[in-house]
Amino acid sequence: MSRRFVLSAFAAVLAAAALIPPAGGALGSPARHDSTLASDLRVVDRTTAWTLLSTLKLAFPTYHPEGLVVTRDRFYLSSTEIIEPTVKYPVPVGGYDRTPGKGVGHLFVIDRSGTLIKDVILGHDIVYHPGGIDLSGDSLWVPVAQYRPNSSADIVRVDLRTLRPTTVFTVGDHIGGIVYDPTSGRLVGNNWGSRTFYEWTRGGRPLGTWRNPENLVDFQDCQYVPTGKMVCGGITGLPQTPAAGGTAAQYELGGIALIDLHRRTIINEFPFQQWSAAGHVMTRNPLKFAADGRTVTMWAAPDNGEETAGTQIYTWQATVQH
Repeated sequence: MSRRFVLSAFAAVLAAAALIPPAGGALGSPARHDSTLASDLRVVDRTTAWTLLSTLKLAFPTYHPEGLVVTRDRFYLSSTEIIEPTVKYPVPVGGYDRTPGKGVGHLFVIDRSGTLIKDVILGHDIVYHPGGIDLSGDSLWVPVAQYRPNSSADIVRVDLRTLRPTTVFTVGDHIGGIVYDPTSGRLVGNNWGSRTFYEWTRGGRPLGTWRNPENLVDFQDCQYVPTGKMVCGGITGLPQTPAAGGTAAQYELGGIALIDLHRRTIINEFPFQQWSAAGHVMTRNPLKFAADGRTVTMWAAPDNGEETAGTQIYTWQATVQH
């Protein structure tokens, strides 16, 4: 099957998903106003079979991918370029556990063949770490943070019509991912390790915090799911058996969770143990989803630009049964 045919098919999946009406149901089944994506993600479990449909290599420097948005004709990929790595302090200094390091934040605009269209530079000084991103209308929301916990972040809106970034407000913590919930008019962001979620108005007024109900993985990238939900993916590094290296070697556990943003509870969660060319679990870095009522499609870019095969966008698909 040609790559052109596969990419065209995915565009059709996205178009079909946008046209399918909301599913109905009672408590415990898809809610009355669930989108097709929410309904389909509810029924995915650990036995669901995923098929790799395509692998798209990005032939330009991609550094460390962080967040992904997929549209009918574009990929938007946030990434952190490390110029000087952070270094852990022997003891905390000024409330920080490490040096700020140096780097450059990027938002790559890519066509569906993998060609770089534009590199939008994000951040300033020691604020250079763009995190997980999400799209709402013409607004692409990007948190750009210091590359250390308990620090600070700018919440940036990129206008997709002009690709101009604007800092909307600043937060006194590292924010590693963000979504916008139009049902509440709230931005929802997660901090370093995603143990805490913050909520703000679009203008940046704090509205509160809540504890992450999921404890298996640290979320790397999230996506708003109509209505009033989000899907997040991430990893946890676990020690291996003594024969495989013990605590000096890590096993990457990958997982995905569908979360109710109103009740702040988990609707569904499942592991995702498929591996990249560099040996990373697929949910290590950015990912995004689409669905059509029969299949769920996932795009993921787990590998850094300097690793084995560079950064590739993998496209996976699973058939779901309601």
